Amino acid sequence: MIKRLVLLVLLVLAVSTTMQAQTASEWRDSLAELNRQIRQWPTSVDLRLKKAAVNIELGQWEYAIDEYSKVLEMDSRNLAALYFRAYANSNLRHYDLSMRDYEAFLAVVPKHFEAQLGLAMVKRKMGRRNDALDELNRLVQLFPDSTMAYASRASYEAELQQWEVALYDWDEAMKRDPKNVDFLVSKVDILLRLKRYDEAWALLQDAMKRGVPRSALKEWIDRCK
Repeated sequence: MIKRLVLLVLLVLAVSTTMQAQTASEWRDSLAELNRQIRQWPTSVDLRLKKAAVNIELGQWEYAIDEYSKVLEMDSRNLAALYFRAYANSNLRHYDLSMRDYEAFLAVVPKHFEAQLGLAMVKRKMGRRNDALDELNRLVQLFPDSTMAYASRASYEAELQQWEVALYDWDEAMKRDPKNVDFLVSKVDILLRLKRYDEAWALLQDAMKRGVPRSALKEWIDRCK
């Protein structure tokens, strides 16, 4: 059962990816055709999921939410509808509704990276500081090899001015993606805030030796002076 539901999520993701190659006019044509088919087969879950994916590509968040809600009326445990309704509600800043759907999704598939990260980001936007950190901690525990898990937690820790733990997480992210300049300058920014100028300068010098253009690091180099 869970495998089948996961496949539904992958199906909608695949439809969404395909649609990205289309123009706005082609999206609208696809939408018109899907609407026509839905009038013929109004109980087709697949058609409604595909239509909602097109609604998302067109930025029609309310229409997408409406379609996902109809799917969930027919199948209350449909993972694709839960996940993407959460995503759409988050874009509309309906964070409480988004949180509920992410939690329902994760109750079925606890080890889903995007849903776990989505839930953490929603709680972050809601200002639920401790809950957001708990979700990010869980993300790192579930996915200890994930660069993005450490980077996401580091970003929030830096926002909360928890400098030392943020430094640790940026280090962990850089171990997994040593060529990522964004991670490097994020760590340098924290070192500068802590007035650890020598360490910051050493990192910048190392980056330039590895081929990062000096111009790309100018803001942080200037702050080291």
